[in-house]
Amino acid sequence: MFEEIFFPRTAAKHRAAPLAEPRARYLRHLKEIGTSRATLRKCANDHLHLVRLLNVQEGDRISIQGIEAAATIWSQPKGRRCDRAATAKTRQRFVSHCVDLLRYLGWVEETEEDRHPHHAEVRIFEGWLRNERGLSDATIDDYCRAADHFFVCLAGRGTSLDAIQMADVDEVIAIEHGRGAWNRRTIHDFAQRLRPFFGFAEKRGWCRPGLGAGIMAPGYMADETVPKGIKRDDVERLLASVQGERPVDKRDRAILMLFIAYGLRAGEVAGLRLDDLDWENGMLRVRCPKPGRTHLWPLSQAVGNTILSYIRDARPSGFGRSLFFTSHAPIRPLGRKALGKMVRDRLAGIGVVAGRRGPHALRHAAAQHLLDQGMSMKLIGDFLGHRDPSSTAIYAKVNLVALREVAALDLEGLA
Repeated sequence: MFEEIFFPRTAAKHRAAPLAEPRARYLRHLKEIGTSRATLRKCANDHLHLVRLLNVQEGDRISIQGIEAAATIWSQPKGRRCDRAATAKTRQRFVSHCVDLLRYLGWVEETEEDRHPHHAEVRIFEGWLRNERGLSDATIDDYCRAADHFFVCLAGRGTSLDAIQMADVDEVIAIEHGRGAWNRRTIHDFAQRLRPFFGFAEKRGWCRPGLGAGIMAPGYMADETVPKGIKRDDVERLLASVQGERPVDKRDRAILMLFIAYGLRAGEVAGLRLDDLDWENGMLRVRCPKPGRTHLWPLSQAVGNTILSYIRDARPSGFGRSLFFTSHAPIRPLGRKALGKMVRDRLAGIGVVAGRRGPHALRHAAAQHLLDQGMSMKLIGDFLGHRDPSSTAIYAKVNLVALREVAALDLEGLA
């Protein structure tokens, strides 16, 4: 493997160093998942420095702190055959490459610091949600994250699960609200997601009866706030920012076009596959995980051309039928979180750093644009895939022109 990425003299140096076979095996794994030759060389060099600095032997268990200590020595002037110290970014890259190698080999001594005393119970709850309830991965993640957060907050007190009271739940919420981290909507969602865990725990005798039923979410009207979309000018600037010829620009432009033109949810874009593009009939099939239905959309020429440019010039091949993939190794399909981060990063790049900046803000912007063009609520609801008309009615609150017309009506004769 070393001969594939280095000149013969350098390859021989790597081959003669300790743990050559495990290091080469990991590099082959990286190559198989799409890692570039330049990155393979950086990884190989970092791995070589690690085994020499720590005198790693096969089967050793190396802690993260040990890798950090090696990085400190490596990053000093002359520590890596360089006259200047490594930057913080370069040092972190060294740590990341070395941790990934040792985790792949199973040689990392993992700590339990981030785990709370009831980690096992939450994982049992997670398995029940997936295997018995059949919930989506996103919903399971929300429920388990709420339970983990609650127990992490209580970890320093030594409170056992069977001794938890409602006062403990109220205190965690009060602390988060007091430091300004949670608003009323966040508290509502946290309570709604925490309740199922304690209902599950009660049935298994882990906690006192009635605790789950006693967790009452604060009142919150689903449409009490105005949808926070992005201004049309910012949307246009966002699209203009991805006009480049780099593969990542081609990919991100195709994704943003789908968000902006169709108002799709992040999960819908993440679920797109090559088979969902019907080029002959000009149709796009979108699976909607939230309503649990599938929609067919006319594939506009602009969006189709953008997707086609990405497929021809930038999409990695040989990694499955998903439409969108990561741009760097490990090559894998883009998920909801990765799409959200991409949108936020792109918006930050054009100076939009306040308010809601995820994919759903682009969905709201698409709906608002249709409303400004005079589309009816029924058509907008159909466009967004809403089954309940009340889900669309909230956009009437931001149609200021129509509201001003209502306010200007002369009601004197009706008094």
